[in-house]
Amino acid sequence: MNIAVVGAGPAGVFTADIITKQFSQIEFPVRVDLFERLPAPFGLVRYGVAPDHPRIKAIIDSLHNVLDRGDIRLVAGVEVGTDISVENLQDVYDAVVLTTGANADAPLPIPGIELPGSVGASKFVSWYDAHPDAPQHWTLDAEQVAVIGAGNVALDITRMLAKHAEDLWATDIPNHVYGILRDSKIADVHVFARRGPAEAQFSPTELRELHEVRDVDIIVDPHDMVFDRSSEELMKSSKQRRLVAETLVEWSKRDPSTFTASRRIHLHFMQAPVRLEGTTRVDGKCQGG
Repeated sequence: MNIAVVGAGPAGVFTADIITKQFSQIEFPVRVDLFERLPAPFGLVRYGVAPDHPRIKAIIDSLHNVLDRGDIRLVAGVEVGTDISVENLQDVYDAVVLTTGANADAPLPIPGIELPGSVGASKFVSWYDAHPDAPQHWTLDAEQVAVIGAGNVALDITRMLAKHAEDLWATDIPNHVYGILRDSKIADVHVFARRGPAEAQFSPTELRELHEVRDVDIIVDPHDMVFDRSSEELMKSSKQRRLVAETLVEWSKRDPSTFTASRRIHLHFMQAPVRLEGTTRVDGKCQGG
């Protein structure tokens, strides 16, 4: 049996792995070809994880082990839909499995979102991970940046913007990214979450890593630490939500007079943007509700 798996990210590699192992158990011959548009495999593990997260990028080692076995053939640099169609694959293979994942940002339908200076997270992450499709140049000339969202990607972006570039030098950060971050004028990064602290999708580990960033103060407004009945129930049922909420409450109790760092991360809750202001570009005014 011949099977084509489209997409060589973690989902594609592990799908190919499961297929080959399942058929080997019943001693049925199978050939799996793994198609990838980019010249290198591993998808978002390679191009979607911040360079200062080596323990997450270590997943690549296990993916390498799967491909190094020799029973899965990688066909890189071939775009299904352009270089070859799904119909062509169906003519040649007994089965075609699509594991291409999400490669675009969810839209944020508010006025002004299209202004220069407003950028989707996937584009920024692709830039600092040197994705082949991303431009090498990026303009970081603002002193304040708003990050909209309350998940781990938002934390990755926030940490990359707030860190001093020299603290990234020991990672595998690309040279052109290092140079632009080194010259960045950013002093404040504001993270906006639509819901409350108990509903934030941060993982406790990722959130606590913010506190480890050198010369950065984390500012949480104590007035944002509001927990209604549904929040209380959520924290009772989820240890992760409880740990996140406890960390945020702890940070909100800090004395502002102790903040002395040259850069700051502000975590805002129960604030959703309704409009970005500006004419030729975002001018730093964001109206929320």
